[in-house]
Amino acid sequence: MSQECPDWMIASGVARIALDAWTGTPLARRIEIAQAYAEQLKSHKADLGLIISEETGKPRWESGTEVDAMIGKVPLSIRAMEERRRPVETTTAGATAATRYKPHGVVAVLGPFNFPGHLPNGHIVPALLAGNTVLFKPSEHTPRTARKMAELWRVAGLPEGALQVVEGGADIGAALVNSPGIDGVFFTGSFHVGREISRALADTPGKVAALEMGGNNPLVVFGVRDLRAAAYAIVQSAYLSAGQRCSCARRLIVARDEAPRLIDELLAMIRRIRVGLHTDEPEPFMGPVINAAAAHKLLAAQEQLIDRGATPLARMASLRGIPQLLSPGLLDVTEMRDDAADDDVEHFGPLLQLIRVPHFEAAIRRANRTSFGLAAGLLSDDRSLWDQFYGKVRAGVVNWNRPLTGASSALPFGGIGDSGNHRPSAYFAADYCSYPVASLENDRVAMPDTLTPGIDL
Repeated sequence: MSQECPDWMIASGVARIALDAWTGTPLARRIEIAQAYAEQLKSHKADLGLIISEETGKPRWESGTEVDAMIGKVPLSIRAMEERRRPVETTTAGATAATRYKPHGVVAVLGPFNFPGHLPNGHIVPALLAGNTVLFKPSEHTPRTARKMAELWRVAGLPEGALQVVEGGADIGAALVNSPGIDGVFFTGSFHVGREISRALADTPGKVAALEMGGNNPLVVFGVRDLRAAAYAIVQSAYLSAGQRCSCARRLIVARDEAPRLIDELLAMIRRIRVGLHTDEPEPFMGPVINAAAAHKLLAAQEQLIDRGATPLARMASLRGIPQLLSPGLLDVTEMRDDAADDDVEHFGPLLQLIRVPHFEAAIRRANRTSFGLAAGLLSDDRSLWDQFYGKVRAGVVNWNRPLTGASSALPFGGIGDSGNHRPSAYFAADYCSYPVASLENDRVAMPDTLTPGIDL
């Protein structure tokens, strides 16, 4: 007896059938549908924001900003496509030389839980604009957000089959990656999963892969007069979204002689952070991590660091009897023995490690002591230090006197090393959603003006 065809395989077949019609839809019409989707997001901002809060635990204000980013992605994607994927025609050697762009085909978008709307939306919008059809596998923790997004696309006029939600866990993601019916994989998530995707695609180099895989991000503080402002930027960098942003600061690297006063200011601000549920009034700054298992892993990592010599300045702990509701943690790891310090791990939560260094060159060396390379930042009033930092630090997002979590959708977003595979998203997502086609064209067959030697005519 034959086995029942799995849902993802059915969806893949439907997407393949829908591909010709969607690719053949004039770009102007695809843009109209995307703009109508943005209007649907505006009309349903409150509903979608509530779903995001209920699924992730985010405060309502933060879920609202996520929907705003989704809305803003549409005009930015249209502009990026026009600027970075504009067809070009010139005349050369009596022919038309053209560069145009074609969609890859059926692409899989594998979304994360931390931004269940914004991050997959950043793949989906440019992919659809380019003429691809999309299978969207959301995190198993956030399926309702994905369903709502697909519903709004349908109402906006997206044809049947052009975007389908495929729910499930890691096994479904792996099945999509390995499927011969998939032409590309767009992924945002952990390095470990991204590495598995790369391994799975090793024998199929024809599949395009765009991988964004987090980071162990350094934030360096040197020569800041306004310590209160510095502390605020650190809090925004390390604890926004309960530390569940791939761009969050994980390592705080501070000038040794400046550390005491900065730490006092930072601890005072940490004590004023309101942690709570999305239903709380007044609203909290940060909510829970995604689930109890994630909280347990973070608390275990904290204890391991303390056992190996870290000094807890603010101990991360569960609050109100809710395991995943964690207070912000700050550990001084300066005196840990060399073989223990700088464990190159992305602890995906509100856990910040402090490192005191004697001079700026040491700060840059510590910043670069990682296999990741997503984000890095400098807080300093000294422009010459910024020039040194920018030139030497290894990261794809480098900020000066701004929180690390401040990223613009009008700029590229991606990293080097274990943080990505050199296909940045955000404004540059247009690049991996299509491929260039070169053509030499004449409107009739004709003899050339100059004949090749050796042919007697």
